[in-house]
Amino acid sequence: MDGVGNVDTCIELLKGAHVMTVRGNHDRWVLESKARHVPNAHHLDDLSDSVIEFLQSLPVQRHFETSLGRLLLCHGVAQHDLHKIWPGTQRKSAERSQHLDAMISQGDFQLMINGHLHYRTLIHFHALTLLNAGTIRGEYHPGFSVLDLDAQSVHAYEINAARKCRVEQVKTLSLAPSSRTRVFNDTGCFDDQWEPVTLYA
Repeated sequence: MDGVGNVDTCIELLKGAHVMTVRGNHDRWVLESKARHVPNAHHLDDLSDSVIEFLQSLPVQRHFETSLGRLLLCHGVAQHDLHKIWPGTQRKSAERSQHLDAMISQGDFQLMINGHLHYRTLIHFHALTLLNAGTIRGEYHPGFSVLDLDAQSVHAYEINAARKCRVEQVKTLSLAPSSRTRVFNDTGCFDDQWEPVTLYA
């Protein structure tokens, strides 16, 4: 919702492609007229009625039944669009979530796709695999991932602005952890010693 570009065009593209998406914190902020100091922020008064209606219609989360179990699509963690999940590295401390820990304990979902952190990665728990969608804009590895449930893999693509925004496939990973991958019980086990499983080159 915030940033350079035409909001109406963006939403028409989403509608035309029948994209099933969810609301993020910037979508909520513009509807609430909050945090309008962010760079290139859009304002409610500048939006068309159809854009506002679209934003208001977006759910905070979606559930899907898949061949690998139930999948949760959300922006942060379930209803909480500002929550981040990060096991912790030497450069960035862990981001934990009691809400995710409760979901893992209850066994409601086996897969989760979220965003907000803007870092395309896989985080493995014994009872759940989390895929962060990252960002399609910005300086830090813009791109997207394609989840192949039949092959139980994820294909990572990068958008190379230096090559006129050429899209390039850069990696394919199994959804299952490798023998070297850290697997956690829940976020309470995060210890800042994680080696990120990245979805970029």
